[in-house]
Amino acid sequence: MEILVLYYSLHGQTAQMARLIARGIDEVDGAQARLRTVPSVSSGVNHRNPAVPEEGPPFATLEDLHECGGLVLGSPIRFGNMAAALKYFLDGTAAEWFSGALSGKPAAVFTSTASLHGGQESTLLSMMLPLLHHGMVIVGLPYTEAALTKTAGGGTPYGASHFSGWKGGRELDTHESDLCRALGQRVARMALNLNP
Repeated sequence: MEILVLYYSLHGQTAQMARLIARGIDEVDGAQARLRTVPSVSSGVNHRNPAVPEEGPPFATLEDLHECGGLVLGSPIRFGNMAAALKYFLDGTAAEWFSGALSGKPAAVFTSTASLHGGQESTLLSMMLPLLHHGMVIVGLPYTEAALTKTAGGGTPYGASHFSGWKGGRELDTHESDLCRALGQRVARMALNLNP
């Protein structure tokens, strides 16, 4: 069963989290991660994104949503909310909402922020809203995950998070990395349990 890890990353920290979540998914027997990203958006009318990203995973398509057994959604924080690029992609899923393509599938969220109190929890919670509208089953991180009580940077019960510092130079620490992998494992196990 493939679990879609769909994210937007500007400076690389969210992409690094996505790879760790994918690793967690791949550690579960019977599950495999499918990494996808979304193009940036621009207010400039002449700006065009390439059809294929210059590096990293392919751009997501609506078919990826139909084919996945679960979804893990990630974004850097923009004023306490998800980045416009990811929101733009989600805004284009009305047909999937209408048909129930994602209904009953497990979903989780993750984020990265430059400031420790820059809106980790508000971003994670706001990212859940469209997933709930799609009828998805939200998966979080319980306090049985030891790293959740030890972390000094990112990590919440609402999903994995990372504090990158103002210049983005703070690497994911051991606890943040463990929580990313744990989130991937939890979504993969839930997907297999819901659709054996």
